[in-house]
Amino acid sequence: MPRTAPTRPTGRTRPTRPARHRRLLAAALTALAAAAATLSGSAPAAEAAAGDVNAARNAGFESGLSNWTCSAGSGSTVGSPVHSGTGALKATPTPSGNATCSQTVAVKPGSAYRLSAYVQGSYVYLGASGTGTTDVSTWTPSATDWQQLSTSFTTGPTTTSVTVYTHGWYGQPAYLADDFSVLGPDGGGGTDPGPQAPATPGGLTANAVTPSSVALSWNQVSGATGYTVYRDGTKYGTVNGTSATVTGLAPATAYRFQVTATNAAGESARSAEITATTAPSGSGGTPTVRKHAVTGYWQNFNNGATVQKLSDVPGQYDIIAVAFADATTTPGAVTFALDSAGLGGYTVDQFKADIKAKQAAGTAVVLSVGGERGTVSVNDAASAANFATSLYALMQQYGFDGVDIDLENGLDPTYMSQALRSLSQKAGGRLVLTMAPQTLDMQSTSGGYFRTALNVKDILTVVNMQYYNSGSMLGCDGKVYSQGTVDFLTALACIQLEGGLDPSQVGLGLPASTRGAGSGYVAPSVINAALDCLARGTSCGSFKPSRTYPGIRGAMTWSTNWDAASGNAWSNAVTPHVHGLP
Repeated sequence: MPRTAPTRPTGRTRPTRPARHRRLLAAALTALAAAAATLSGSAPAAEAAAGDVNAARNAGFESGLSNWTCSAGSGSTVGSPVHSGTGALKATPTPSGNATCSQTVAVKPGSAYRLSAYVQGSYVYLGASGTGTTDVSTWTPSATDWQQLSTSFTTGPTTTSVTVYTHGWYGQPAYLADDFSVLGPDGGGGTDPGPQAPATPGGLTANAVTPSSVALSWNQVSGATGYTVYRDGTKYGTVNGTSATVTGLAPATAYRFQVTATNAAGESARSAEITATTAPSGSGGTPTVRKHAVTGYWQNFNNGATVQKLSDVPGQYDIIAVAFADATTTPGAVTFALDSAGLGGYTVDQFKADIKAKQAAGTAVVLSVGGERGTVSVNDAASAANFATSLYALMQQYGFDGVDIDLENGLDPTYMSQALRSLSQKAGGRLVLTMAPQTLDMQSTSGGYFRTALNVKDILTVVNMQYYNSGSMLGCDGKVYSQGTVDFLTALACIQLEGGLDPSQVGLGLPASTRGAGSGYVAPSVINAALDCLARGTSCGSFKPSRTYPGIRGAMTWSTNWDAASGNAWSNAVTPHVHGLP
């Protein structure tokens, strides 16, 4: 992993918007202002009458772009932000296109309709054409939060369909739209089904336990806006995400848990019941990594990314790898020192307390050894013993759950395996063991890293290979794939999956932003597509594995700090998808 911010090529400069579009924008604003003044006095709002329906289909974009058409592929759906439900439209204008998204709805001739939608963005328009009378439109110059646009129209004596639309303006940023309504008499097209209570959550799992708490997680449910946790048949509390930590429990006691999904229409049936037992009094608890997990590296240094305390790391990370432990003058031994000054006065006591708090919330915290400049060498029995002894001492001193191996200068599989087994014995089976090899390290099972992973497979948690700073590599089908594509991720993961690692031990490691690595950044949507390809056999590129791997562990990013510098866009997009894998 890089400790310094890589030099980033500037690339091409952003093209200047054509002057023609600036003139058009000014003219359009003037014309629309005049039109709005005229319409406000001549188009009375349509009032809902008995039997009126919303003629728009997929009005809340809960089914992607079904029923909608967007010009030049400018539109897509997003899960956040939304006005309601689980989806919203996002459309991106270009210097030569205004990103029009439209739908033709069935209407009744000679009838009044009220058109409305919620929008976000600059210069967002809403309108109706082909009304058979006067076509209408309305707009907002700036909506920093959800704003409702509305207008009304009357259909002509023979009009049976009308096109409703929204669009942005040339060269402006992307806009959002949600919850369309074309309210009026049913023209024969009907309306979307009414809201329904969500399905029952699956995959309820007890993760980390302490003497007084149990961390729970479950699979995401489509259409759910919240979840309710039940303890021993009684409601414990509600949360928005797919995890919760139940606190205030007695030590060494068994508890029963269930969870339901909720939305405006109601509550689902309760999930299958699970039982979890709290740890004995005085114990540190048992780290258990969830079935599908997201790992994030936390930087114990300032290299231009957002400086964080461990408590600042979002709860969306299931494993936090503290970067980095360093070599000492004793062969194989490592040490760790918190960079209090570089982290704005972050104290060791605060750091230790934050580790405990993360663990209580179900997050494992491990110490990463190596990194881009790591020089730790374990190449004989003595250095293997020093490695295990020094790491275990750091685990006891700070409370780490285990270790991450991120040695980028090669390793000896015989003695590193020996060192890791010794560490596991010292930890009493409580070790969380992760690895972050480079792509070259995992091309063949004969390589030192791959051999080490296979040697310690019975105690290995996950290998999060770094799919960046790499260049083109061979996939498991013998073909060469270019970095930064779905095929690169799936075809290289296939080597590990077919080379002996369990799917639960394979994760996809990617930078959180273009600044996090010299090359290899991909949008979160590409990571999610690769995970779907591997787990479900969908969203694949030209390479499609011969079988699926539903148990694939998840994803990793360098780093939580670079993620924070980008508004946590990476974890906001990837974590819900990982947690929703089968």
